[in-house]
Amino acid sequence: MTLLIGSLTIGLILSLLALGVFISFKIFDFPDITVEGSITFGAAITASMILAGIHPLIASLVAFAGGFIAGVITGILHTKLKIHGLLAGILVMTALFSINLRIMGKSNIPLMSQTTVITYIENFASTISGGEEIIRILGWTVVFRDLFVLIVLFVMVMIFVMLLYLFFKTNLGTAMRATGDNQQMVRALGVNSKVMIILGLAVANGLIGLSGSLLAQYQGFADVQMGIGMLVWGFASVIIGEALITQKTLGYLMIAAIIGSMVIRMLVAITLRLGMNPNDLKLITAIFVLLALVMPQITKRLRKNNKPLFADYRK
Repeated sequence: MTLLIGSLTIGLILSLLALGVFISFKIFDFPDITVEGSITFGAAITASMILAGIHPLIASLVAFAGGFIAGVITGILHTKLKIHGLLAGILVMTALFSINLRIMGKSNIPLMSQTTVITYIENFASTISGGEEIIRILGWTVVFRDLFVLIVLFVMVMIFVMLLYLFFKTNLGTAMRATGDNQQMVRALGVNSKVMIILGLAVANGLIGLSGSLLAQYQGFADVQMGIGMLVWGFASVIIGEALITQKTLGYLMIAAIIGSMVIRMLVAITLRLGMNPNDLKLITAIFVLLALVMPQITKRLRKNNKPLFADYRK
């Protein structure tokens, strides 16, 4: 049960990353590779500020601001300097690697002995539990502190989803979504599509920076390599979520990204539990993405041809 709760907790933290990838890839159709730099950027900022004695909540907000700025730079490179979106993201991601090393001063910063946002949540859980550390739910033994962290993070993520949903329903949010659908039409209506793209990438990377901040505080360390493969993770969360939830409205798609993040984390945890080498984590994630991309196409093609999914080849 501890494995389940831990996996779901990390899945929720990385669901903020999935929401950021959803905004850049699905709403703006923008191949933003800044993701792999901005998540580490958020973790590096938070770890360094906490070590400097700054309150972890303030450090988390600054991490969001750091990711926001990274997204702004990527957007400016693309819209103002006419650099291809893919290359703009690569440039910012590459620059952030050195910046993260500068901020951290070394490749890894441990936070196990530091007070973090997660520490405050755990302490509050101990207070309300009356000292009872272990509880039983449906016959399972659960550490109340870990369960409470999961619940608090779930509520926090749901608040972010609600705020994003309400934002995208405003005039500004509608203009941003319309920019992703048809830039020419938006410009014809007098909306500055370049500003919309910059703002969208900024919000996306702000969420990703916050995800990196919370991930560092939960895992107890920040590492300069922690962003490698996170773009694939975010994309996998969006794709798998869409495969599980057929509704294509805005609210359902955001919920799908969160569910996808939690599902893929559970699949990875189960795979590792079955004896896979932890060094194969990125390979496992890539295989899940491949299956999520290919299976709907195969299923659709077989249904179109009125063939069963598993044909009998014995004849």
